[in-house]
Amino acid sequence: LFDAGVWTEEHGDHTHSFAGSPELTDKVYETDTPGHVVRHGGSTVLFGDGDGRMQIFDTNAFGDGTPEPEVKEAEEAHHGVAVQLENGNVLHTIGNEEERSGAKVIDADGKEIARNEDCPGVHGEAAAQNEAIAVGCEDGILYYKDGKFTKVDAPDSYGRIGNQAGSDDSPVVLGDYKVDEDAELERPEKVTLTNTETGEMKLVDLDSSYSFRSLARGPEGEALVLGTDGKLNVIDPESGKITDSHPVTEAWKEPVDWQQPRPTLFVQGEKAYVSEPDKSQLHIVDLATGEVEKTAELPHASNEVTGVTG
Repeated sequence: LFDAGVWTEEHGDHTHSFAGSPELTDKVYETDTPGHVVRHGGSTVLFGDGDGRMQIFDTNAFGDGTPEPEVKEAEEAHHGVAVQLENGNVLHTIGNEEERSGAKVIDADGKEIARNEDCPGVHGEAAAQNEAIAVGCEDGILYYKDGKFTKVDAPDSYGRIGNQAGSDDSPVVLGDYKVDEDAELERPEKVTLTNTETGEMKLVDLDSSYSFRSLARGPEGEALVLGTDGKLNVIDPESGKITDSHPVTEAWKEPVDWQQPRPTLFVQGEKAYVSEPDKSQLHIVDLATGEVEKTAELPHASNEVTGVTG
C-alpha cells in the first residue's frame, strides 16, 4: 500500500484537510502475477492473473489501516479483471492461460447469476451511467446491465476494443479501436463510443493516433483522447462530434514496448493531468477553458499517472 499523505476529517458543519509526506508502507497483499486494480461503487478489487484470486475491499476501510480482503476465485487463472457492483455481486472475466472468452457475474455466495462467452480476447473494464459495466472484445464490446449481458459487434470482423473509459454522467463508454490483428504495434486513429442504453456503437475518426494511456472522461462525461499530435481532443459522447482540440504537448510517437513511458492522460475533477516524459514535465489543463494553467517540472520522466482526493 502507498500512502499518498492527504486526508480530510469532518469537524462539525465543515471539514479540515491535511497533507503529510507520502510513503510506501510495508503492507503487501500477496498474489501470483498481480494484474488490474479496479475501484467501483465503494469497493476496490485486486485481480491476480497467475492464480485468479480476487481480493475485495471496502475502499473506505483503507483510511483506517490495512483491512483484510474478502477473497473469491475465478474458474481458471488468466489475465483478467473483476468489478464489485453496488449490490455486492461481482463481475469478472473468463479465461485461461491460452485464451479469454467472456465474463460472468456471481453473487455474494459465489453463485453464477449471468454469463456470456461471446467476447474473444476480453480485456479491460469501464463503468457507465446506471451501473452498466463494459469489457472489451476482439470483435466489439460486451456490457452488463439490469441483470443481463449485451454484446455489441464491431463493424469490422476484427475490431479490438481493449481499453475503455466510463463516466457516471454518461451511458456511453469510450474505447480504443484496432483492426490489424497481425500488427506488431498498430497506431489506431479511431475510437469507439458505445451507448449502453441503445446498444449503438459509433466510430470517431481522429486526426492522429493515440495510445492505450490516452483515454479519459471529463467532469460532464465528455470523451477525452490525447493524440500523438500533442492535442487533447474533446468529443461529445452522444453525437461523436469532436467539439474542441487543445494543444498540450509536443508531437510524440508511441513506443513499441508498452512498458516504456509515453504521454499519459489522467483526469480528476475539472482538471486534466498530462505527462510529457521526454521533457520530464506534467501539464495541468483546465478542462473548462482548455488552457494549460500550469506545468510542473518533474525529477525524472514519468510513466503512469494517477491521483487521489484527500
